[in-house]
Amino acid sequence: MRQFNERVVLQALRAHGSCPKAELARLTGLTAQTIGLITARLDEDGLLIREAPLRGRVGQPSVPIGLNPDGAFAVGIKIGRRSTDWLLVDFCGQVRKRLVLDYPFPDSAVLLPAIQDNLNRLLDGLGELRSRVVGVGVAAPFQLGGWHRMLGLTETQSQAWNDLDLGARVQEMTDLPVSFAKDTAAACVAELLQGRGRDIRSFLYLFMDTFVGGGLVINSHLHRGERGNAGAVASLPLAVAAGGDAPALPAQLISQASLWDLEQRYREHALDPMAAYDARAMQAPWLPFTREWMARAALALAQCVVSGTAFLDLDAVVMDGSAAPGLLRALLEQTTAALQAYNWEGMQPPRLELGSMGSDARALGGALLPLHACFAPDHDLFLKV
Repeated sequence: MRQFNERVVLQALRAHGSCPKAELARLTGLTAQTIGLITARLDEDGLLIREAPLRGRVGQPSVPIGLNPDGAFAVGIKIGRRSTDWLLVDFCGQVRKRLVLDYPFPDSAVLLPAIQDNLNRLLDGLGELRSRVVGVGVAAPFQLGGWHRMLGLTETQSQAWNDLDLGARVQEMTDLPVSFAKDTAAACVAELLQGRGRDIRSFLYLFMDTFVGGGLVINSHLHRGERGNAGAVASLPLAVAAGGDAPALPAQLISQASLWDLEQRYREHALDPMAAYDARAMQAPWLPFTREWMARAALALAQCVVSGTAFLDLDAVVMDGSAAPGLLRALLEQTTAALQAYNWEGMQPPRLELGSMGSDARALGGALLPLHACFAPDHDLFLKV
């Protein structure tokens, strides 16, 4: 664990990039002498690198100091409905290596041995740098089995998943500290620390995946809630017109704005359903069915945005996902257009922005949890309730 002022210096370098000691003192508000002592300690610990001197100015050349990418590492593991990703992330938050396992469903009999094998592969591949790994972050759905009817799972498969304590099982595989977060909450952490969240204090996060999910950031902290319900947009109730004079039918956002629904549309027309996750979604022959899905999904997402705004003072809504960038941009535009139909009297509409992490967000967020806990001045990412 680093001392507070050391964490402040590291965070300044992470946020602003390499800079000379004088600039670092200005950014942190610490004295030049204190900066000199701290950077000497961090340099000795292998957390900093010194770059080429800046010449051509008055006085002695200044030497920019930056984070050493090899200074620390963490492993992020995203356990999804169709695949598990392992990411080795360095001190600068960059992905150094990735492993992927695809499957029809995350059967624990196959998944748990694979988690251990691939975790060991990443760690062993570091050689002498292995001692610089500070932790493992696991990102997975809390209740994957809860949607078993939509996925076509048996009750046994569903119950087996819900009974599995993934965080505890992964902790049994390693002496490194293991952090666990809901997959969309981990994705939100990645956006908060390395994406749009660096400039937005409070936002609702929407992640478009097989099932839509979300997260909530308040005052630059991820807010989970006492029971983990904060940002659980998949369960948000919606009013869906039944047609004619019939009353509106109850539904949830998960049934209206998930890529699973888009997959079914493709499948019904004998098209590859996995096109929902790549550029083919915006091309023929998939495009007409993508447009049908986006029209419905945008209306549902707009209702989610309005509901969230009515309860929370949001600066923005950030939308990301595992879909192709072109589909996400088009969906954001349609959702923005759908919001124009609402009466905003008494409320200030939030702006809608695209996220910047993409499909890596969940595993990357998992890896950032132990890195943040070890090196950030505000090491608790989560808003206390």
